[in-house]
Amino acid sequence: MRTKHTFRLPPELAGRLADHANRKQVAQALVVEAALTSYLSPDNSERMEAAIGRRLDRLTRQVERLERDVTISNEALALFVRFWLTVTPPLPDTTTAAVQAKGRERYERYVEALGRRLAKGQTLAQEISRDVEPREESAVRSDTST
Repeated sequence: MRTKHTFRLPPELAGRLADHANRKQVAQALVVEAALTSYLSPDNSERMEAAIGRRLDRLTRQVERLERDVTISNEALALFVRFWLTVTPPLPDTTTAAVQAKGRERYERYVEALGRRLAKGQTLAQEISRDVEPREESAVRSDTST
């Protein structure tokens, strides 16, 4: 035996219910019944928890990749700075103004080149992987030929 319920819906929701029922070619009461059953079922919370868990796992993997990329960037920058400081001789005081002017000019060219590169969407990681892949392939070929 079924119990009759009367309830009011906002016009927008009533329209969506009617559209969905028409598309599925079922009675609106069946759509409401299925929705209530799904909403009130105890495993609904388990499904939601599983979906949230999957999303959190995906976010965790993304954060781990970001952390790895930032670590690589930091190490690359630190290595460059250490190398640069080690091999760059100090400048005589008489050339300081000319060297600073040249440095500003080179920095402006660097910023322009960086802007062009970012606009293209090309990253250093992509460039490195393209450079490393041919070397790895040739190393594999030389290993298999011996």
